[in-house]
Amino acid sequence: MRTRLGEHARARREAFAVVAPSIAQAAVGAGLAWTIAVNVLGHSRPFFAPIAVLIGLGVGLGQRLRRVAELVVGVSLGVGVGDLLVAWIGSGPWQIALVVALAMTTAVLLDGGALFVGQAGSSAVLVAALLPGDDSGGLDRMLDALTGGLVAIAAVALLPASPFYLAARHASTVLDALSTVLERAAQAIESRDADLAAEALEEARGTQHAIEEFQQALATGKEIATISPLHWHRRPRLARYERAAVPMDHAMRNARVLARRTLAALGEADPPSASLAESLREVSEAALLLHLELAAGREPELARQALAAVAARQRPERLGFSADVIVAQLRSIVVDLMLATGAEPEEAGAALAPLDSRTRDRKGPEQPE
Repeated sequence: MRTRLGEHARARREAFAVVAPSIAQAAVGAGLAWTIAVNVLGHSRPFFAPIAVLIGLGVGLGQRLRRVAELVVGVSLGVGVGDLLVAWIGSGPWQIALVVALAMTTAVLLDGGALFVGQAGSSAVLVAALLPGDDSGGLDRMLDALTGGLVAIAAVALLPASPFYLAARHASTVLDALSTVLERAAQAIESRDADLAAEALEEARGTQHAIEEFQQALATGKEIATISPLHWHRRPRLARYERAAVPMDHAMRNARVLARRTLAALGEADPPSASLAESLREVSEAALLLHLELAAGREPELARQALAAVAARQRPERLGFSADVIVAQLRSIVVDLMLATGAEPEEAGAALAPLDSRTRDRKGPEQPE
């Protein structure tokens, strides 16, 4: 029980460490936006300034520049429509319905983005329902929203999370999962253990979310490296992850097929040989080596050499249908990982040992999931 509580507390601390920079951005940005709106613009109650900061920092990572622009324009539109109509028709249930309908209709006709339309509607509600007696004009509220949006962008630039750390952390999850799938498949072949093969397949099928998070982290990292001068020098290191992203995705998809075929092969009369397990393990280790070299900010030359060595080795003949499919998928994974190291497609393809004629005549690899 104590062990579980300790693990839970440690997980909470790790989660807080990840979001702490975002909390700092939001807290400092909200206070700064209020201060600017009060002391520089002379607004007595700049409600929209800190709200714009919080919404701007809370939108989807990797899309913040566009979303902050949508936020500012949406708030401005909602505030403008709301102020104009409330001044004419007053405030009440039907007035709120009319203001919201007109503000959101105008937003849809102008752009149609979900954040843009939503902010236009919610800002119109705030003006019509909560702030009808406020002495601030529509222009003042628009300036407050603009101030908050600009402060949100400045917070990203001056108090950013490390774009390289974001990409490295999520890439390690994908490459660790790939290595685990291949290692478990190797163990399953060596021990003729279908349960291990099933675990490898389950692990492989659960990786799509990790891949999507890695792609999102890359988009976030590129955004931060573009906005923040503090991280311009990290662009080359981030570019290596960007180069590796699509091949890593393909490698993981091929690993799913490999794991499924491994499970099927163990039910056949002639299961795969131990030499195939050794090849799986070598590629598993190369995936970890790729992770380490990318995380160290180096060109992954060692991983490329290890993969080339596996690719060049002759495969045993007459393995059986399922084993042949495993070999085909493994060769595809090797090519994918070589591309992730920065190898050109021609180089990666040429590194593969030629298939013998009997293998070429057989059915090709299954399609990745």
